[in-house]
Amino acid sequence: MPSFDAASSLPLHPVAREAFLAALDDGWADPGRLHREGRRARLLLDAARETAAEAVGCRPDELTFTPSGTHALHTGILGALAGRARVSRRLLVSAVEHSAVLHAADAHREAGGDAAEIGVDRTGRVAPGAVGEAIDAGGGAALVCVQSANHEVGTRQPVAEIADECAARGVPLLVDAAQSLGWEAVPGAWTLLAGSAHKWGGPGGVGLLVVRKGARFKPRAPLDEREGGRSPGFENVPAVVAAAASLRAVRAGAAAEAARLAALVDLVRAEVPRRVPDVEVVGDAVRRLPHIVTFSCLYVDGEALLHALGRAGFSVSSGSSCVSGTLTPSHVLRAMGVLSEGNVRVSLPPGTPREEVERFLAVLPDAVAGVRAQLTDVPDTAARAVRDAAGVTVDALGKLCPLPVIELARVIGDVPVGGTVTVLADDPAARLDIPAWCGMRGQTFLGGEPAPDGGVAYRVRRES
Repeated sequence: MPSFDAASSLPLHPVAREAFLAALDDGWADPGRLHREGRRARLLLDAARETAAEAVGCRPDELTFTPSGTHALHTGILGALAGRARVSRRLLVSAVEHSAVLHAADAHREAGGDAAEIGVDRTGRVAPGAVGEAIDAGGGAALVCVQSANHEVGTRQPVAEIADECAARGVPLLVDAAQSLGWEAVPGAWTLLAGSAHKWGGPGGVGLLVVRKGARFKPRAPLDEREGGRSPGFENVPAVVAAAASLRAVRAGAAAEAARLAALVDLVRAEVPRRVPDVEVVGDAVRRLPHIVTFSCLYVDGEALLHALGRAGFSVSSGSSCVSGTLTPSHVLRAMGVLSEGNVRVSLPPGTPREEVERFLAVLPDAVAGVRAQLTDVPDTAARAVRDAAGVTVDALGKLCPLPVIELARVIGDVPVGGTVTVLADDPAARLDIPAWCGMRGQTFLGGEPAPDGGVAYRVRRES
């Protein structure tokens, strides 16, 4: 079954497998020891560091190997904040950062620091000027965190321009490069960078953290002497060697593969709205990673759609509230203000043949139609709608995405042009999906306000 979830993780690259197995024989010893076996392991570790540093575009002594990409982010953020504590305790992160960054921001708040989010546009892009304004509005900042490219919708961030805004104000920039590092080096004068090997076909359990020389950085305790005091614990030399070798290998063919996959993603972006009605393709159409495309479908339960596509032979991911485990939409989709229901992220692994993409496009319409039929085949909404001189009020309290929008769609035709429909809903996804439905169907969203019996009353005016 094709796995179209490369943005989550990739299978082990053949070069990584070979390097790992070879390093098991020579890299098992403690690289901190001076005996022959230790020196051999140290040579492998140093060579891997040089290889990874060349791919990243930094000095080898600026690069630290960590137990994961999340560990690299947490270490980088907290270390930079500690190093600049006398300057500022204010952390700025974009609203679409990976949850690892948001968790670090939460920890900083709990420790008495200040953390704020920088908004994005509907494509998920951070405006460089908005970063400068956010720094100035708070009288400076200790650190700014912006990803190189978004993990859910693929939008690339203008890192070089953002780095210039930060440098002009003397504020370091940390870049989460997990999604893009397998494709290219991150441009610009960034200060810190984090990556994760399993995103480019290296083994899981290996991350990297880069801290530029001259940056104020104070690793958080407890510490030891390994990895310059920035990542304590015994180094997994075979895994590190495999990670560095696979990064070099994927980079060697990245340009050609990026062009090939970008053409397949263009095909998906064009064909999904043509073949499936009521679909919104989200993310930047041009400034994006070559392998990721995300779309959301009206009147579709995201979890049911993922299961339907799985039965058809495709593994994909979703940011819909109904598959998140928290019953709230993805924070990325929420920050973008786009449709969240029926959300599907397709992320193509290297080597994906065109035939598999065409087969996915062939099965998608029936999968969506099947899920929609199951959700719309429920008792008539009229039993739950109240009509008065002001229009129609639909009680969708207690109903989860996508049912509030389905209820709205059913009754909008019952009011005259210029009339209003009020939807009572307590599902957090409704805050995104009702305005998105209005935009897709040419109706006007009038806003929402707390309802007397709980939830929110969302008002929609019929325009056609």
